[in-house]
Amino acid sequence: MTKATSVRTATLAALIVMSSLAGAAPTLAADPPVSGRYASAVQVHGDKATQFLPLGVGKSIVVDVPGEIKDVLVADPKIANAVVRTSQRAYIIGVAVGQTNVYFFDANGRQLMGFDIAVTRDLNGIRAALKRAVPGGNINVEGLGADGIVLTGSAASQLDAQQAFDIASRLAGDGTKVINGIAVRDRDQVMLKVTVAEVRRDVIKQLGVDLNGSVSAGQAVLDFANNNPFPINQPLVTGNGIRLSYRGVDATLRAMERAGVVRTLAEPTLTAISGESATFLAGGEFPVVSSVSCSPPGSNQCSPLVAFKKFGVSLNFTPVVLAEGRISLKVLTEVSELSTDGAITTGSITVPSLSVRRADTSVEIPSGGSLALAGMIQDQTKQQLNGLPGIMNLPVLGALFKSRDYINHQTELMVLVTPYVVRPVARKDLSKPDDGFADASDPATSLLGRFNRLYGIPGQDISQRKPYRGNVGFILD
Repeated sequence: MTKATSVRTATLAALIVMSSLAGAAPTLAADPPVSGRYASAVQVHGDKATQFLPLGVGKSIVVDVPGEIKDVLVADPKIANAVVRTSQRAYIIGVAVGQTNVYFFDANGRQLMGFDIAVTRDLNGIRAALKRAVPGGNINVEGLGADGIVLTGSAASQLDAQQAFDIASRLAGDGTKVINGIAVRDRDQVMLKVTVAEVRRDVIKQLGVDLNGSVSAGQAVLDFANNNPFPINQPLVTGNGIRLSYRGVDATLRAMERAGVVRTLAEPTLTAISGESATFLAGGEFPVVSSVSCSPPGSNQCSPLVAFKKFGVSLNFTPVVLAEGRISLKVLTEVSELSTDGAITTGSITVPSLSVRRADTSVEIPSGGSLALAGMIQDQTKQQLNGLPGIMNLPVLGALFKSRDYINHQTELMVLVTPYVVRPVARKDLSKPDDGFADASDPATSLLGRFNRLYGIPGQDISQRKPYRGNVGFILD
């Protein structure tokens, strides 16, 4: 029997004996396994410390040991195996996903080399696919446990990072969790210009006759009273109208017609990093009783706890720059206002309701392109007749015993959204509304009613200014 044959026989015997004494190795982070057409040898020069070694399932690595191998210890041969080829060279093979360790000893029992081995799934196919699909990226693929993959490194854009995540998820197969930890280099910023315009037209009509009096015939007396409730909208005419009295009967004609227009306009401008969200609110907050606090508990000395709810014109958007000048945009726009419809009154506290118009959409749009959210039209009509049964249906005379309450709401809301991919700008290229502002002198304010002086462009040389006529600059009416 040759010397190499005896070493391999001893190694096999050591594997059989020592595998039953194996213990669990600590969890290790996996590094990229050695790849290439041929496995490369691991060189160790006198360092007997345990080294970390990542391996893929079904992959092997060649190890050159600084000394003659007489004994090999494999903690768990089900995870990894070691085959001694020569007295100073061995092969370590990944068998299944897990962690284990391998030690090599000489004839005197001294440790020549040791490895903490983490066997993970073979990720070289995913690495190659990502390298071809995202050539400008520096993306690393790491194994995480038995069914996880972590993507790290950097990509040139959010689109490349998302594409790498989609490819890794597809190649990893079902049951494998892919964690996207790719950082985006030079993340773009998106400025969003939004115009929210709303026009609401309200028409209210109320018509009714209040009758109050008494009619007597002999010893019989008839008292009657007919007052208009106007249930849709509370009476808008109180103590006014045309009054007529005849023989103890008072008649009051209550008539009112109201038409109004409400215009709402907001033009917020927001800027956010690609992939992040930005929020805008132009409005206010109103108090709402959320709960009641009693001190001490169970007593009658209680006070309400108030929370505040937001209302007004709000905007929330999340942009993602897919490519140069191409933006994926998620927009949530809401216009709300306080309303008496549906309000709740508890004791002396009245909690108003909210009238809300909301638009939520996701689009893909070029930089500088505009999106119009239109067609949000609402037309609401309410009408109610109240009166004495039977008598109110009489021709002509029935009008004295009934009332009409009518209301019509017409609302149209339109939202214009324009995103831009923005770049930094120098401070000198920016201007403020008060640049060049100067208060007017006391005589000019008292005699001419001016609030500020006239001025031109800040920093402009007056000697080179062309002649002009009329008022220029920042003028307050």
